[in-house]
Amino acid sequence: MKTKSIISTIAMAFAMLISVNMNAQEFSGLDKSPMDAASFPTSYKESNKLIKIVYGRPQLKDRSLEKLAPNGKVWRTGANEAAELTLYTPMMLGKTKVPAGTYTFYVIPGAKEWTAIISKDLNVWGSYYYKEANDVARITVPVTTGKKSLEAFSIAFEKSDDGVHMHLGWGNARIAVPFTK
Repeated sequence: MKTKSIISTIAMAFAMLISVNMNAQEFSGLDKSPMDAASFPTSYKESNKLIKIVYGRPQLKDRSLEKLAPNGKVWRTGANEAAELTLYTPMMLGKTKVPAGTYTFYVIPGAKEWTAIISKDLNVWGSYYYKEANDVARITVPVTTGKKSLEAFSIAFEKSDDGVHMHLGWGNARIAVPFTK
């Protein structure tokens, strides 16, 4: 009798194990270029944001910036999906007033200056389908050299006298894109 009870218990445990494994969700591993977001104001407790960008953070991993974001070519501003920029209030990029809304943010890297582009395209992977006709605004900004090399591509916002500057940094390259009110 006891043997039959033990066999029955083992069979039940095995059946439960199989059913748990059959219903288990498959999750992918960590992304090599994780998604990140930067916003202004930067405080997580501040709910009244002016601007936010969501982007992938690629790593240099002993590669050159020019190989990963080639000079003269439209770049998705990060990894994987193109960066998604949300303006919660109308802002100026250069001389163009950009309405509040969500856009794709591209750049064209260069040795001495980068071109920042706001595009009305949405849900775009990479920059393969970039269309200049969909540009909302563009501005060319100078490149400066940082003292410390950044392994991971990074974006941060800083208050300026007339609005907000979006700082992009990777390797020793530093770019400040001014958004004004």
